[in-house]
Amino acid sequence: MKNQVVMLCWLLLSACNLHAQALRFNAEGKFKIVQFTDVHYIHQDARSAVSLACINEVLEAECPDLVVFTGDLIYGKPAEESLRTVLDAVELRGIPFAVTFGNHDDEQGQSREQLLEVVRTYPHSLTATTEGISGVTNYVLPVLSSDGSRTAEALYVFDSRSYSRVPGVGGYDYIAFDQVGWYRENSLRLTAAHGGRPVPSLAFFHIPLPEYNQAASAETAVLFGIRKERACAPQLNSGLFASMKEMGDVQGVFVGHDHDDDYAVMWHGILLAYGRYTGGDTVYNNLPNGARVIELTEDKKGFRTWIRSQGRVEQEVQFPDSFLKPKK
Repeated sequence: MKNQVVMLCWLLLSACNLHAQALRFNAEGKFKIVQFTDVHYIHQDARSAVSLACINEVLEAECPDLVVFTGDLIYGKPAEESLRTVLDAVELRGIPFAVTFGNHDDEQGQSREQLLEVVRTYPHSLTATTEGISGVTNYVLPVLSSDGSRTAEALYVFDSRSYSRVPGVGGYDYIAFDQVGWYRENSLRLTAAHGGRPVPSLAFFHIPLPEYNQAASAETAVLFGIRKERACAPQLNSGLFASMKEMGDVQGVFVGHDHDDDYAVMWHGILLAYGRYTGGDTVYNNLPNGARVIELTEDKKGFRTWIRSQGRVEQEVQFPDSFLKPKK
């Protein structure tokens, strides 16, 4: 069984990137992720300088094991130069990173497929694609245990695509049924390799699920952070959250897209969280820019998460403990 688990981990990593190095918990059983979202970088635009300063400040302070960009990295032409400027800030530090695209990345003269090829030229990029399903940046990143013998955590990265393609339905697209099926297949495979127990997992993508609005508006919600706008979620619900709940593995979902939100709220036992807007003044924003940080502890349920912004730590919580109301 041990050899089967290690082989599965290797196959998943190989599918991600030929350059990929194995992610694993450190000797203290910790693994730290920094989420940057909505950098909205425009090449040689002075308004974007603060976004690079933010990225460097956060990386210097947090020293993460992995960086995840959850979409809208760029917001102007030339697309490749804009994208490379953002990614260089992480690559030069030798930190593994993963990218998923938002609704604006492929509006700058290059397609998602072309941008993916740029991302995959970086030695520390773990960004990948899964052929045959909707979207471009769909892949799984296993995080190995500290002794390297098994998958201790799984990170699902989804392409939440862009705008609705259903006639008569406006707004944003939903994560497609074949993507949901792909997630379920991987979840079942990892569970089987884990002795029938779900592997603790996190999910990252750009556009929030409809459940974000349900959770944030519920009278019983325990919400940490800032909510200055309603979640710009798809009008149609393809059931990804229901599948996550049914599979029993995903503990937290992390998105971007809505620049004036950075909150975290638990909904039916799963944390629904935003990253902090990372960009400059190239688009609307009413929050100081920053990033979300997630710290996992090997074989411990849940995780710690906080916002780092302008040299400060804000909204530090422990999931799920911080979201449980005391019993009367």
